[in-house]
Amino acid sequence: MGTKQLSGSVDAADLRRADSLAREIFSDVANKWAFLIIEALGEGTLRFTELRKEIEGISHKMLTQNLRMLERNGLVERTVHPTVPPRVEYTLTDAGQGLRATVDSMCDWTHRYFGHIEAARSRFDA
Repeated sequence: MGTKQLSGSVDAADLRRADSLAREIFSDVANKWAFLIIEALGEGTLRFTELRKEIEGISHKMLTQNLRMLERNGLVERTVHPTVPPRVEYTLTDAGQGLRATVDSMCDWTHRYFGHIEAARSRFDA
């Protein structure tokens, strides 16, 4: 997928436009794995294996892809320490911490309405 360049135009920041950079960014970060990675890193710096243990069910490939995407979008910082073997750590940037507030709100919403959603699903599936 080609990356759109933010030219300073209002259109590039308009989520409603299919060709906007804002929609591309939204699409990148609005997935369950990205949310779970951001939530896990919100507690502090973690290594890859620690992240994988924190996020039950994520594959090596999905964690790698999502960490690269989050790093590309400036939400996660990857630090490689020159040891043998190399030690790699991941931490949220200021922008990532800003997104974490939104992720936390979504987690709170999920907990608040869990019973409501569970009941609606039961009625719908009956």
